Amino acid sequence: MGKDVIIACDFASREQTMNFLDKFTEEKPFVKIGMELYYAEGPAIVKEIKARGHKIFLDLKLHDIPNTVKKAMSVLRNLDVDITNLHAAGTTAMMKAALEGLTRPDGTRPLLIAVTQLTSTDQESMERDLLIHEPIDEVVMHYAETAKNAGLDGIVCSPLEAGKVHGRCGENFLTITPGVRFADGDVGDQKRVMTPAAAKEIGSDYIVVGRPITQAEDPVAAYRRCVAEFCD
Repeated sequence: MGKDVIIACDFASREQTMNFLDKFTEEKPFVKIGMELYYAEGPAIVKEIKARGHKIFLDLKLHDIPNTVKKAMSVLRNLDVDITNLHAAGTTAMMKAALEGLTRPDGTRPLLIAVTQLTSTDQESMERDLLIHEPIDEVVMHYAETAKNAGLDGIVCSPLEAGKVHGRCGENFLTITPGVRFADGDVGDQKRVMTPAAAKEIGSDYIVVGRPITQAEDPVAAYRRCVAEFCD
């Protein structure tokens, strides 16, 4: 599977989302639908964007008891998304249950990836708030190995960790990396960030880019810049 840039469509409404996507007259970018948009518009927005020809990463980060997650995934599998996710912290049992729920009767399913530590989390906050005192890199690696052993396809991680994840879990274990910013851009609330070119060099399979594209003066040009730096 080739590298790709996923645009985080973190908008509050269908209208804002479609106004943004309408700017792309030549490309059909891979898009991420997160909690804000999904909770505002529901499954209909997923179906509409899919019908327009976009690949979709449905970023809802499920985390609950195994049976609840299994049932939720059995609903999400009917939306024909390409990738969806959950929190690795939900344990192996939850991840295996999620796979069962996500798999359709014909054996097909979206890719399922696990969130390790959010890119807004750093060592200090992890130790203070979560009482996890191991180095954050090792925590991410442990979560990655647990996800792989549960049968998942990859993880969400900081681009800083992507190369190490491939070293530990193999080149075919996918790394989807938010926290990507242009060298001349604002890092916002992210703490562990990297440029598209550096993410490519270190081995990210997908980068998720939001505000550097969605809030750019020319979003299409910003998207093309990302693709040129990361994919070409």
